[in-house]
Amino acid sequence: MNEQATGQTGQTTAPATPAPKPARGITLHDSAVEQLRRLLEERRTPEAGLRIAVRGGGCSGLAYVMEWAEKAREKDKIFEREGVRVFVDPKSYLYLLGTEIVYESTLMASGFKLNNPNVKGACGCGESFSI
Repeated sequence: MNEQATGQTGQTTAPATPAPKPARGITLHDSAVEQLRRLLEERRTPEAGLRIAVRGGGCSGLAYVMEWAEKAREKDKIFEREGVRVFVDPKSYLYLLGTEIVYESTLMASGFKLNNPNVKGACGCGESFSI
């Protein structure tokens, strides 16, 4: 007999289904997609994308760098949603696994925010972080 488990009523139960794994890589929130699309249209470079990197520096040791890139580099990881692309180099990718990019606009400031689950600490000014 090839049954997994039998309850008191004699019915066969299926083996437990493993929980889904959390999303890997980088995700773009609706607000980030909308703002990136708007900026790319203003620049008239719809094929370009946002390059995000992690570099050493700042009070806490690491800092994000964001810049426009006309195209991906050879070993870049490319994340795309609704035609908007984000390029990440392989080394930075290790620090950014699971990150969500959000665009926020408030009375005090507006900009892209990276919700990075790997961050263990950040400096008071919010410009650098540690893992």
